[in-house]
Amino acid sequence: MAVTRLLEWVFAFYFLTHIPITLLIDLQGLVPGLHPESVKQLLKLYTTGSKDSLMADPPVWYKSFMYCEAFLQFPFFFVATYAFFKGGCRWVRTPAIIYATHVMTSLIPILAHILFADFSKSKYPAPETLQERLTLSAIYFPYLLIPLLLLITMLTSPRYNQIEKKKKK
Repeated sequence: MAVTRLLEWVFAFYFLTHIPITLLIDLQGLVPGLHPESVKQLLKLYTTGSKDSLMADPPVWYKSFMYCEAFLQFPFFFVATYAFFKGGCRWVRTPAIIYATHVMTSLIPILAHILFADFSKSKYPAPETLQERLTLSAIYFPYLLIPLLLLITMLTSPRYNQIEKKKKK
């Protein structure tokens, strides 16, 4: 029970921090010109330092994931933050399983792109060496790991899998 409660706090923190990240960083690829210059510079600093060409100039396939984040995941961040801070909210189980599965599935092509794509003709800084590819992968990896932990928790924790027995009259 204590491990599950600790994981709930991790999940709550994950979802809470994902709200400003989505608003300030991730949505810039979908709504250019909306953010103030200082926030644009933050994204530029990140993309240059990490050599994340996906965020610097998102291809159409990557934008499809950004739209999913904006319209499907983002509303869930608020619900999940509440549910996991409160703890033991069984009603979050199904949406959490859907979220975790969706995000983990999205991360497979992103990580494959980072690790195996040819960036030699990229207009923006991109990973060239194995070390740079692994470093950028490490930035994305928590978005695979946390949903995996979330999925395992939702599927195996008695706190989220208890079937309530109907009372006999």
